[in-house]
Amino acid sequence: MTSLGDRFNKFAGKSRYVVSRIFIHLTGKEIAPLLGILNQAGRTAIEADGDLEVVGEGLVAICENLLQMDLYWQSAHNEGDVFWIEGEAGDYFNQLSTDSLGRFKSGSDYGQPEDIEESPLTIAATRHIVIMISVALIGEIPELETNLAEREALSTALKVLINLHYQGKFEAIGVYFSPSKFGDELTEDQLLPNFPELIPL
Repeated sequence: MTSLGDRFNKFAGKSRYVVSRIFIHLTGKEIAPLLGILNQAGRTAIEADGDLEVVGEGLVAICENLLQMDLYWQSAHNEGDVFWIEGEAGDYFNQLSTDSLGRFKSGSDYGQPEDIEESPLTIAATRHIVIMISVALIGEIPELETNLAEREALSTALKVLINLHYQGKFEAIGVYFSPSKFGDELTEDQLLPNFPELIPL
């Protein structure tokens, strides 16, 4: 439902900035290859010096793989806000990014290529991965501005993120994940204290 403030600002011709963060927790021994996809997208983004088009392509690959791995979705959470001043939206996006980076064994440095290509097969694969996707854009995105702790809504939101990239809608994109590299592990006991927001799907 549109608030009075929203209607006034629309009338005044102001841009509506949406900043949203989605948490997705996957569990199972089959999810370890997802770390390779996440790291590859990150390295490509770094090589492109954070070019938004390239980062968006990485986000598309991540979302497509998440949709294919929906059997392993365990819990989720989303949060966000609407702003009418670009600087305030940017500050909030940066706050979310800082918080995501500070989560348990999370990162966006993605390690080095050898982390994946030369990792010994004996390294224990984590059974839990939490992915945190933050986006900022202009407009109204009802599919992101709702509770996503429900499978159908989460699936729809991931598809919308893919479409938003191809429509060139993103102002900023951030992807963080825990654990951030092969060999690290996120255990059951570490999930609740480090990701208390998660709601079982």
